[in-house]
Amino acid sequence: MTEHDPGRPRHHGHQGHEQLDQLGADDTTFAQSGEPSDVEHAHGPESGADASRGARSDNSHGGHEHDAIGRGHGGHGGHGMSGINTMAVSATLHCLTGCAIGEILGLMLGTAVGLSNGWTIMLAVTLAFLFGYALSTLPLLKTGLGLGAALSVVLAADTLSIATMELVDNLVMAVIPGAMDAGLVNSIFWIGMMIALTAAFFAAYPVNRYLLQRGKGHALTHEYHQSSAPADGMRRFIPSLATPTLVAAITAFMLGGLVVSVADELTSDDRSETGSGHAASQLLPPP
Repeated sequence: MTEHDPGRPRHHGHQGHEQLDQLGADDTTFAQSGEPSDVEHAHGPESGADASRGARSDNSHGGHEHDAIGRGHGGHGGHGMSGINTMAVSATLHCLTGCAIGEILGLMLGTAVGLSNGWTIMLAVTLAFLFGYALSTLPLLKTGLGLGAALSVVLAADTLSIATMELVDNLVMAVIPGAMDAGLVNSIFWIGMMIALTAAFFAAYPVNRYLLQRGKGHALTHEYHQSSAPADGMRRFIPSLATPTLVAAITAFMLGGLVVSVADELTSDDRSETGSGHAASQLLPPP
């Protein structure tokens, strides 16, 4: 009865006490040294430390990701501002081409016919609005928009910009001495026109930028250009007048007028000097 069963391990209870004593010793060592015991490396404490390190890593990664997103948003904001500035320049140049054609033509006609300054300004402003609206309406008609719908879009998009340009342009021309009364073959006329149109551009640029930021102005016509289908039928014959081409043509025309005016003035001075010399020689007594 007292014989030990050979199939059962000896000193089972003693071994269990030894394992418990070892765990206690390891815990005491960890408490004293601050380092995890071998048992803790093999079991739960390691996973807890890993979880803590993982949480710190996740927090760190989350912070870096947030910083990256913030920098990304800042980058996109910079690109957005740059895009608005570019669109504002393009919109202002587009309006300026129509205004310049109307202004030059109106002042040329008023000067040639001999109209008073008031009627000349009125004619120039009328033609400026006419050509400004026309240059904005033609591309919309080419996209398939009806005439009435295109005009309503253009009136809402361009009126404030053109009005600003006309106010500044004619004010500058009226302030420059002799610019309104100068003939077509007069350098003051062309120099004054260049100064006036440049001032009109810088005055209308912030107006167009303000409208674009609020989805108005040329933003109304821009969406039609983006979604335009290929022109067919009679729309194919509507001319596509690129703004850079018009700007280059207007600049060349004004420079040509200035060159002709300067050449005529130099020739007139030569003729007057020659005439004065000839008159003086006739007054001298014969030898």
